[in-house]
Amino acid sequence: MTSLITLMQSAATGHPAYSQTFPCEPSTAEAGRTLVRDALGAWHLDDLAEVTALIMSELIANAVTHTPCRSIRLIVGRPSAARVRAGVVDRAPYRLPVLGRAGEDDESGRGLLLIDGIADRWGYDLHGPHRSPWGKEVWAELL
Repeated sequence: MTSLITLMQSAATGHPAYSQTFPCEPSTAEAGRTLVRDALGAWHLDDLAEVTALIMSELIANAVTHTPCRSIRLIVGRPSAARVRAGVVDRAPYRLPVLGRAGEDDESGRGLLLIDGIADRWGYDLHGPHRSPWGKEVWAELL
């Protein structure tokens, strides 16, 4: 495991969650893939590593493209013994993810469609007070 991973609280399954904050820029995708591979390797879930790394890359690309944030927090967790969750937290709570419809000739706009097709489920959670959230986490889960 890399020394850059921050251990978060233990999940109900006894597995920790791993997180790290990075600049909100395209080069963070490689670090996100490494974080995913390291965490899933620690949990002996290497068979999910590549698809989860792809999901993390797409979540990072969406944050970079659609938010004005300077930094994002990447999270890899185990919400249950059978699930793996990859998430990206940003400070743009009013820029919610929308499943787009990219045209045949469009060069972008397929990230959430890809995630929707390969993840078991995905969504977002707002962070902070109900009336004035400070950020959101966009996440996807795999079995």
